[in-house]
Amino acid sequence: MTDLELGQTDPDYTAFIRKIKDSTGIDLAQYKEAQMKRRLTTLRNKNGFPSFVSFYDAMMKEKPLFYEFLDRMTINVSEFWRNPNRWEVLRDTILPQLLAGKQKLKLWSAACSTGEEPYSLAMVLDGKGILGNCSITASDIDDGALAKAKEGRYLERSLKDVPEQVASKYFKPDGAMFRVDDRLKQAVKFQKQNLLLDSFEDNYDLIICRNVMIYFTEEAKHKLYQKFAASLRPGGVLFVGSTEQIFSPNQYGLESTETFFYRKKA
Repeated sequence: MTDLELGQTDPDYTAFIRKIKDSTGIDLAQYKEAQMKRRLTTLRNKNGFPSFVSFYDAMMKEKPLFYEFLDRMTINVSEFWRNPNRWEVLRDTILPQLLAGKQKLKLWSAACSTGEEPYSLAMVLDGKGILGNCSITASDIDDGALAKAKEGRYLERSLKDVPEQVASKYFKPDGAMFRVDDRLKQAVKFQKQNLLLDSFEDNYDLIICRNVMIYFTEEAKHKLYQKFAASLRPGGVLFVGSTEQIFSPNQYGLESTETFFYRKKA
């Protein structure tokens, strides 16, 4: 949807989008408009603002309100070992292929939310005895989510898909929460990143970006798949979510290797 079409529908929301982009670099127009507007309207009404512009003005003055906006915008819903059979494929098939002829892997969990995904990856690597030989970067746009990831404390429901022997090895009860093992925390480097705006490092062996692309427009998805492909080494793999199958991977120089895994062609 164009800015003109948005403006004809709701000039208040269009102004909000422009102000957010100008002040933060976050381009809400790259997200599916109906979903994002509905989510943010609920947040705006909950906080008692009559318009998006008044909501924006308040957010620029009140950090807690701005962090709440980021939290709502980035849909921080995650679990350890989400879709367990895909993690088994990663462990048993993808990683052995990536390790062929290599001693060290460079891995990235993009849009990592509160850390469940990169910590799941660290558990898999440790189970194969290679965690110490791997570099794991995890990034997200939300400072609040990153702070929770670095703290490494989670509700029991986040662990529901973790195999029992794995959970007992890497988590310790901490009041009503569970704390992730310090070795895993030390293995993951968390950093802030805007996927649509920022440049990416290159030569990654594995990039994981799951259950995020569904919120972006087709144009934004296309841009991100191009950037991800460029950041992989030849033979490197992109791991996406269960609702994010890439229907024409060839246009990005990728090929399907397992369901939801795409390898960069040599």
